[in-house]
Amino acid sequence: MKAFDQLSEEEIINRILKGEKLLFEIIVRRYNPYLYKIGRSYDYSHDDTQDLMQETYIDVFKHLSKFEQRSNFRTWIIRIMLNNCYRKKQKLSFTNEYSEENINEKATPMFTDSSNDAHKHLHNRELGHIIETYLTELPEDYRMVFSLREINELSTAETASVLNISESNVKVR
Repeated sequence: MKAFDQLSEEEIINRILKGEKLLFEIIVRRYNPYLYKIGRSYDYSHDDTQDLMQETYIDVFKHLSKFEQRSNFRTWIIRIMLNNCYRKKQKLSFTNEYSEENINEKATPMFTDSSNDAHKHLHNRELGHIIETYLTELPEDYRMVFSLREINELSTAETASVLNISESNVKVR
């Protein structure tokens, strides 16, 4: 699979559409971190986020032939994830309950450093928990812009495209 990591998204998509379906794994590996951060930014649990990611990959696979390359692929797949998150949030039967029992003390926060320095690692871990806590308190519009720009490192134009807002709106938020 490592030899295929060098392929461009366009090449991968074309080869998948021509029948090399196993190459879809490259797409999954490339976009897992982006989609995971988006799901967590919506304040979904780890398991709910993984379910949403799976739904997104199924949607992407089913509709890959409809990708018109008017935007870049990353913007397109993130938009599908956002739509899935939004739909899940709108379902009346879904409740996103958060109780002390569901806290996983061994969970890795979104913002960690792989440094071997224990003090720095602990500091970054605590900072990650603080940022994650306060990020969930932001209004959704601001949280999504922050998540896409700062966590997923999308440009202002890509963020505006994904959220269907103007670039100036992205900058304001």
